[in-house]
Amino acid sequence: MTSPFGKHILAEYFECECTYLDSEPTIRELMLEAASISGSTIVGDIFHHFSPHGVTGVVVIAESHLAIHTWPEFRYASVDIFTCGSHLDPWAGFEYLKESLQSRKSVSKEIIRGTMDDGLLDDVSSNNGNISSGQGALQLIQNRITSM
Repeated sequence: MTSPFGKHILAEYFECECTYLDSEPTIRELMLEAASISGSTIVGDIFHHFSPHGVTGVVVIAESHLAIHTWPEFRYASVDIFTCGSHLDPWAGFEYLKESLQSRKSVSKEIIRGTMDDGLLDDVSSNNGNISSGQGALQLIQNRITSM
C-alpha cells in the first residue's frame, strides 16, 4: 500500500554492541548518513547529550524526519524514521542503523500514514466524523515552519 503521506517506521534496537551509543557526534553522523541512504533531503539537525549518559536527536528532512533516543546503559536505541512520498526508502536507513549500532535484536513496525489501517486510530475518539484527538496540531506545525 502506498500513501502520499508516506511511511513511518518505528524501530527499537536491542543488545547494541557498539561503544558509541553515548557519543553525540557519532550518533549524529550515523543519523545523517541514514537519512542520506534513504534518499532524503537533509534540512537540518539537532542533537543533545544527556548527563550522565544518552543521546537524543532529530534530523529534519524535506520529506519529514528521523529521530533517535539512546540508553547506553541498556544497550538500547529507539528510532523513528518518517518519510513522505514514495521515492524514498526508509528501510535502507533502518538497516544501516541496525548494522551500525551492531544491534543483535530489533523490532520494527511500519505505519502507512494517511490510512486508518492496523487500528492505529483505535484510541482516537470521533465526533461526527471529525477526529478530535490532536486537532490543531497540523496548524501548529505549519505555523512553526512558516515562522522559521
